[in-house]
Amino acid sequence: MDKNKFTVIADDGREIQCDVLFTFDSDETGKSYVTYTDNSKDENGNVQVFASTFDPESEELKLEPIETEKEWKVIETILETLHEEIKKKVEDKNTEE
Repeated sequence: MDKNKFTVIADDGREIQCDVLFTFDSDETGKSYVTYTDNSKDENGNVQVFASTFDPESEELKLEPIETEKEWKVIETILETLHEEIKKKVEDKNTEE
């Protein structure tokens, strides 16, 4: 997997370029995860973010679905933490100006 981008094939055969947001390994689940976006937006105008498991040792990227509620909770916690950190940095930068 390219560290920053990869391509997926949609059900209709279109190639969709995705940007990797971050990858991480979970000691809790014993799996590796990738969070990514195709830069599409939802009905509220928010950029859609996706997550899958993958094998970092494999030469070919094969995304697998998140299987359990526990896995989703791990991913959501990390995303919320990152969101709060970014929000704080932006607020700190705005108060400096």
